Amino acid sequence: QVQLVESGGGLVQAGGSLRLSCVVSGRTRSTNLMGWFRQAPGKEREFVATITWSGGTSSYTDSVKGRFTISRDDAKNTVYLQMNTLKPEDSAIYYCAAGSIIPSLTFSNSRLYSYWGQGTQVTVSL
Repeated sequence: QVQLVESGGGLVQAGGSLRLSCVVSGRTRSTNLMGWFRQAPGKEREFVATITWSGGTSSYTDSVKGRFTISRDDAKNTVYLQMNTLKPEDSAIYYCAAGSIIPSLTFSNSRLYSYWGQGTQVTVSL
C-alpha cells in the first residue's frame, strides 16, 4: 500500500518561500507519477505540478510557472515542491498524490492519482 506523508507547510509573508516534502512508502514500479494539488476554502481542488519518477519530466499549472519547482530524490523516496515568490492566492491545503501514467490522460488529470496524502496547510499573508 502506497503511503504519502507531506510536511513543510506553514505561514509565510507574501514574497516568501516554502518547501513542501512528500515522503513516499510502498511505491511500486507502476507508481510512476507524482503530483501536487491544492484546495483553497470554497474552491475545487486544482492541479499544481507533476513529475515522473523515471526521467523527471515535470509540468506546472500556469499560475505557478517560474515560481514553483517540483523535484524528486529517488534515494529518499521523496518529492519536493519548492515555492518561491508566494502570493496570498497560493494559500491552500497542499496535497501530494501518487499514481500511474495513462497515455490518454494528461498528467494534470486527478484521475491518474490513486494515492493521496493528508495535506499540509500553506498560508500566505500580505
